[in-house]
Amino acid sequence: MAEEEDYLTSVSDFECNSEEEEEVITKESLLAAQKEDLCKVMELLAIKEQHARAVLIHNRWKMVKVHDMIEKKGRERLCLEAGVVLATEDDAGGVGGLPTSSTAVFTCNVCFDDVSPSQSTTMDCGHTFCNDCWTQHFIARINDGESRDVRCIAHKCNAVCDETIIRNLVGERHPEIASCFDRFLLGSYIEDNDNVKWCPRIPNCGNAIRVEGDTYCEVECSCGFEFCFNCSREAHSPCPCLLWDLWVKKWHDESETANWIVANAKPCPKCRSIVEKNGGCNAVKCRCGQYFCWLCGGATGNAHTFTRIEGHSCNSFTDEEMEKIKVAGHKSRRYMHYFKRYKEHVDSSKLESELRKTLMETVAKLEDENSITVRDFSWVMTGLQRLLRSRRVLSYTYPFAFYMFGDEFVNGESANCCKENKQSLFEHQQQQLERYVDKLSMYLENFHPVTDGQILQTRFKLTNLSNTIDTSCERIYQCIEEELLPLLPTPEFIAPYISDGPEKAMKSSTFSIE
Repeated sequence: MAEEEDYLTSVSDFECNSEEEEEVITKESLLAAQKEDLCKVMELLAIKEQHARAVLIHNRWKMVKVHDMIEKKGRERLCLEAGVVLATEDDAGGVGGLPTSSTAVFTCNVCFDDVSPSQSTTMDCGHTFCNDCWTQHFIARINDGESRDVRCIAHKCNAVCDETIIRNLVGERHPEIASCFDRFLLGSYIEDNDNVKWCPRIPNCGNAIRVEGDTYCEVECSCGFEFCFNCSREAHSPCPCLLWDLWVKKWHDESETANWIVANAKPCPKCRSIVEKNGGCNAVKCRCGQYFCWLCGGATGNAHTFTRIEGHSCNSFTDEEMEKIKVAGHKSRRYMHYFKRYKEHVDSSKLESELRKTLMETVAKLEDENSITVRDFSWVMTGLQRLLRSRRVLSYTYPFAFYMFGDEFVNGESANCCKENKQSLFEHQQQQLERYVDKLSMYLENFHPVTDGQILQTRFKLTNLSNTIDTSCERIYQCIEEELLPLLPTPEFIAPYISDGPEKAMKSSTFSIE
């Protein structure tokens, strides 16, 4: 326990609130979070803690799956598949223990040395080897990062080795590796748990989030970072994880810029400057005065005919090459269209987030005014929250549209016809939302009423517009989920729309470390 407590100072507080679906796991009580699930399985299956851990690791720490497997396969089969041997106390071995019938010198079947019973160990599965071979096996597995599931050294034996034996044998010679083993066991609650993930914020905050239910959701860590729980990237709904991942890679690789350069520009053979071709003639002149052939890039003279360039012989410019340029140019212009609009909304969101301080100062002044009777200004900050949320939704609709309405995923005559109709509906809803969002942004940027009448009028406008925007966002999500995602060749999902943004993972102090 002392080693586990030491680890808590360097690794992750489980805070549980039964009314919340997202919970924060921080460094102070990761052990308590893990202990809770372990105790449930220990009680359910009447097994030891280390065996409960093996069962949970095998089932990705999913209690629901453990219950299902008990009903389908029974207790014995469930434990067997997890590598747990349900042995009686008389059958169980320990450090330096041998089967009760063994009294003579023991020959290890790994190193073939003769050792005394005190220098050998028998696992729950009944296999006995010398302590040196066991220790070397354990150290190798731990160093390979497989310490959460250390199996018996015997050939074709699937039994999980006793944690206490591992800890004691390794700790005698290498205390630091034994400590590493404890850290891996504790960390498995997150690393092997599909419903728990580290917050991906950089620099790392040290928190993790546990989600109950659907993992296609967006959450906000207690550090303030919002992320998609399914892919651990920044929150990107309503763009599915697959399309967002492709967008991020394209953005970072600048592949479209590279395509455009390849199709429309080449280096001068003399000064290596990039030259863009703006005509059909293959004799191109650089700013440095050098002429060269566009097709092969070789230096030439300045005189040319349809079939020959002075000092150079090359094929004439073909329709196929022209078509390649047109296709590459179209793809690049299409990407830039969607990227510009995505970037404009992202930049607007950053500027609008700075409105918070200004609005709070304006509201504070209004609350101090004795000439007005209105005192509730919560609707102002609600309007700002709705603005920021809808602006983010708008920005992510463009990466989605870039792939959804391109040729990469949805193809075929009937599919394209269906896609075109749905694209018109989507873009109409997108345009409506943009108009509403810009209008709300304008209202908030110019918020400075001075009389009761102006305040009431502004509140009416902001409240109605906020509700309209909320409805528009819901319609876009519905259109994507019901009309567009089914057109993709593989099933894709998005996090549900929430008016106020990703759910905040809450903290409490239900658990304590003993």
